[in-house]
Amino acid sequence: MISLTNIDKRHGHQALFVDASLQIHAGEKVGLVGPNGAGKSTLFRMITGEDPPDAGDVNIPKRTTIGYFRQDMEELGGRSVLDETIAGCGEVGGLHHELADLERRMSDPGPDDDLDRILLRFGDVQARYQDLGGYELEARAREILHGLGFEDAVVDGDAAALSGGWKMRVGIARVLLGDFDVLLMDEPTNHLDIESILWLEKFLRETRAAVLMTCHDRDFMNRVVSRIVDIDTGELVPYSGNYEFFESQQAQRTAQQEAAYERQQAMIAKMQRFIDRFGTHVAKAAQARSRAKKIDKIERLDPPVRREIVPFHFAKPPRVGEDVAILKGIQKAYGDRSVYRGMDFELKRGERWCVMGKNGAGKSTLLKMVAGQLIPDGGDVRIGPSVKMGYFAQVALDVLNPDRTVMEQVDHTFPLASHGQKRNLLGAFQFSGHDVDKRIEVLSGGERSRLVLALMLFDPPNFLVLDEPTNHLDLVSKQMLVDTLKNYEGAMLFVSHDRTFLRGLANKVLDVSACADGGAPQIYPGSYTEWVEATGGEAPGVHS
Repeated sequence: MISLTNIDKRHGHQALFVDASLQIHAGEKVGLVGPNGAGKSTLFRMITGEDPPDAGDVNIPKRTTIGYFRQDMEELGGRSVLDETIAGCGEVGGLHHELADLERRMSDPGPDDDLDRILLRFGDVQARYQDLGGYELEARAREILHGLGFEDAVVDGDAAALSGGWKMRVGIARVLLGDFDVLLMDEPTNHLDIESILWLEKFLRETRAAVLMTCHDRDFMNRVVSRIVDIDTGELVPYSGNYEFFESQQAQRTAQQEAAYERQQAMIAKMQRFIDRFGTHVAKAAQARSRAKKIDKIERLDPPVRREIVPFHFAKPPRVGEDVAILKGIQKAYGDRSVYRGMDFELKRGERWCVMGKNGAGKSTLLKMVAGQLIPDGGDVRIGPSVKMGYFAQVALDVLNPDRTVMEQVDHTFPLASHGQKRNLLGAFQFSGHDVDKRIEVLSGGERSRLVLALMLFDPPNFLVLDEPTNHLDLVSKQMLVDTLKNYEGAMLFVSHDRTFLRGLANKVLDVSACADGGAPQIYPGSYTEWVEATGGEAPGVHS
């Protein structure tokens, strides 16, 4: 269906692709992986024709339609969420709104309107609209928006009132609604809660469209894709199977490359020793020169590049008392919408609670009240006297000074720490080499999140309150964070849509779904994995 052949592409002095080739077949689900800056977004733009290759061919059949979800959404406004979704879903969306305009002009023609011409155009548009399944369009749009977490009142409300994350969901809905032959999905799970992620998993598995996607959610990749393409130093290297299979195959491939590199280095070293020893020896000088020529002709292998997961070994946090946080009779409402009605909850030393709940249940609200960022309407939040709290949410990124470099921010926060300690900290959080000299204003969302987490864990608190800490983190950084926090001895309360994070860290589950109706929170005294086995679902109300 889509064929890229012998592609070359450079950005400035950086060669992104060198003689790279890729084929995507009809209905195939493919995951695209590679380090930041490897060229994943560039590959998407080459397929859409926005950024043609410097050399090579991109072949796409003429009638093939492509839907592209990208992270940079245009501003929405002036229409309902439903209308914005329909308007952006491709040809059928344009026909939908043209039909509405033609119907209006037929019922109330203006003085300059040619009614015969309007009727003729209406017939043509209506026929094409029907061929594309347009009369089911609104029902399908509502079904997709519901799957992505929108309530009916929001679906019919002004799209301009949405937050940035919800506008991104509209972007996803547009692409899914368009019934395209190919879907290009750039990090579709970034702004979704776990319920919406599970719904999207099922949709993409069942769609007739071919899918090429980047994603930092390991479970999502494992369940959706049947092939991985790795951007590896300019090549597009295919691996049959899901992400877990790719990891095992990549490790095997890297081990083989390392072995080949080491064998070559040993051979060259042996030949060089002979040259050094006998280069001036009369009887063996000719052999030495011959071996020197052989060394010059050898095509040198490069050592394989490894992105290693190195957990950060932080200082032991101060010991916390038995009672970390006690909530009594908590009430909280937003206007007429009640979130908590007399909720009680206690968090003790050594507990790691993940907070679960249906969309809009008040998970982030609970964390904000515990962290002192939000005052409850009623009730009491008591934090233990020996508690030193660290709170992470997306607003925590505002503590960074955009005018500083990464290293300057660390120097400012920890002026007495040694340079080696700071380097080790930044290296564990994937800042190495020239990365430490980047100005904070140019960092990506994932890089800023990593920096805030690094600053928090260098001098660790004994109580961590984390609201979606893995948002925008890549797979390697997520695994590093999980491995780091496994050794953390303090208490934790967190919200996450990442199941690797939930499985790796939660030893208790708090489901707040019933609290808005005045019910008690549901407490499960075991791990997230045990909770999934006990309930039959990975999120409240979503069953396998």
